[in-house]
Amino acid sequence: MTPCGSGGQDALIQERKFKMIKPLLQGLALTLKYFIRPSQVVTMQYPEERWTPYPRFRGLHELQRDQNGKEKCVACGLCSTVCPSECIHIVSAENAQGERYSEVYEIDMLRCIFCGYCQEVCPEDAIFLKQEYELASSEGTGFIYGKERLLAPLKKHK
Repeated sequence: MTPCGSGGQDALIQERKFKMIKPLLQGLALTLKYFIRPSQVVTMQYPEERWTPYPRFRGLHELQRDQNGKEKCVACGLCSTVCPSECIHIVSAENAQGERYSEVYEIDMLRCIFCGYCQEVCPEDAIFLKQEYELASSEGTGFIYGKERLLAPLKKHK
């Protein structure tokens, strides 16, 4: 004799096994489908095909310039204060007119998490995260970007 209710437990166990095996078989069928017809594969062939970033994508930092070609950054230090990964280093200075500017502006790209807080907090709109995403290098050096590398190129007037 079987105890009362054991037949119901066996059915429940069988049902759980089926629920676990069904998704596995569906995944294997999908893999087999793409193995048989590789023309339907959605893998991007990277160097030839470029990924188009979404409009809100945050990539490489860029320091902006004003209409006169001077950098907008006044070295207030808000970006380095709000940065959760503490990757921004700023040293401020004053020019002959008494205007503040950043003498040193460095971002350690290996520590940066591209959160965009520096862009949001900047009162001068001096820093902007561009759509550029190709930041890899075969060397382990050169990932501390200085002001020379971050400043936007001068616009030529016609």
